[in-house]
Amino acid sequence: MQQVQHFIGGSFQPAFNGARFEKRSPLDRTLIAQIAEGGAAEIDAAVRAARAALHGDWARLGTDKRCAMLHAVADEITRRFDDFVQAEEADTGQPHHVIAHAFVPRGAANFKVFADVVKNVPAESFQLDTPDGRGALNYALRKPKGVIGVICPWNAPLLLMTWKVGPALACGNTVIVKPSEETPLSAALLGEVMNTVGVPAGVYNVVHGFGPGSAGEALTRHEGVNAITFTGETRTGTAIMQAAAGGIRDVSFELGGKNAGLVFADADFEAAVDGIFRSAFMNTGQVCLGTERVYVERPIFERFVAALKARCEAVVYGRPQDPGANYGPLISEEHRRKVLSYYAAAVAEGATVVTGGGVPSMPGALAEGSWVQPTIWTGLPESARVVQEEIFGPCCHIRPFDTEDEVLALANANRYGLATTIWTRDLARAHRVAGAIEVGVAWVNSWFLRDLRTPFGGSKQSGIGREGGVHSLEFYTELRNVCVKL
Repeated sequence: MQQVQHFIGGSFQPAFNGARFEKRSPLDRTLIAQIAEGGAAEIDAAVRAARAALHGDWARLGTDKRCAMLHAVADEITRRFDDFVQAEEADTGQPHHVIAHAFVPRGAANFKVFADVVKNVPAESFQLDTPDGRGALNYALRKPKGVIGVICPWNAPLLLMTWKVGPALACGNTVIVKPSEETPLSAALLGEVMNTVGVPAGVYNVVHGFGPGSAGEALTRHEGVNAITFTGETRTGTAIMQAAAGGIRDVSFELGGKNAGLVFADADFEAAVDGIFRSAFMNTGQVCLGTERVYVERPIFERFVAALKARCEAVVYGRPQDPGANYGPLISEEHRRKVLSYYAAAVAEGATVVTGGGVPSMPGALAEGSWVQPTIWTGLPESARVVQEEIFGPCCHIRPFDTEDEVLALANANRYGLATTIWTRDLARAHRVAGAIEVGVAWVNSWFLRDLRTPFGGSKQSGIGREGGVHSLEFYTELRNVCVKL
């Protein structure tokens, strides 16, 4: 069993009052770590360390040396690849191929991608005519925003944390990370990496804890934090935005989603089934970009439902390292209760349960884990709770449609607007539909395919701002105009 401490000012520290909380495996509920529990005192110490670093050695490095150091961070994550994979598997219980082939490599890549972006994005310059004929020159400088509060989710801990920490550090900021209490291990492990490659003390800080009345709330309310970035549910984002209003701090949010998948009759059928299966059930459905509403053109509706049902019933439950295992548990017993409550609500509202809807029978100690079955429903109206509300579990409702206009109206009839996936061979239709759906990300004949230079974020209640490439620089820097009279 591990003892996980805060990482403040370049050193690992216990909770100032000795408080700790338990981290249990979602696989079988065994105790895997004791985590230091922080609050206002630890956040204050982290802010002081971060502010000192902001004006110390970190600022004096310059862009080239700072970016070279972030490349070294990525290389050290890769050198310790197995350690990070084991940490993520222990925290989440997800299959080895998901962690090793997607989440950890992408987590390392975030440092290199954003270091390269910062070095290669120009700022503005303008020459201005003046009445005396001599003119003036205006040019812009990008300056770090300051201390960034980073509040991370639990579904892809390293990937989603470095997606924010990478560009923040590349721009010269310092960070205080509040990982989810469900997934503390990789954030702590990254502190070891920072020290190994010589990142100055105070640049990267981690305070573990909870949200309201704990480390999360203290971080969002601290006047020494200049901006806050958060990925998580919309309700929490609302509370953070209210806290950030004190001091007029910037916020960047990726929030909830109730994403629609659209499958037209002319689609590559097998590719569409595979794509929707991944988007609805990968990571046990715990993906903000996941598909919980599926609309299938009527001529292929019955065939599509049957094919997706067969895929769900072929999953192999097991531990991350079990041969053939491709389906893990939910993150916690608390989250399982939430997902199962939606499973019950679907039945109460009259759904046809195509497959799943309950808890699988697991052998031995695994019976204590947070397992649920992948679940498909049909037959519900659009007003049903499981069609309107984000569940964040391995489930989807499938409905037939007849026309393009009909499915566009259905897809857009939701308060969220994060992502969509569209399956068709008709190029003109693909462009029309992708442009008409009210989302931040529209995939055509693909899902979760990400070029990190492109804008990423949600519309409506799915977020504020955009991340990725130069768009991350817009949040993590302040533009300063310099006007020189010639």
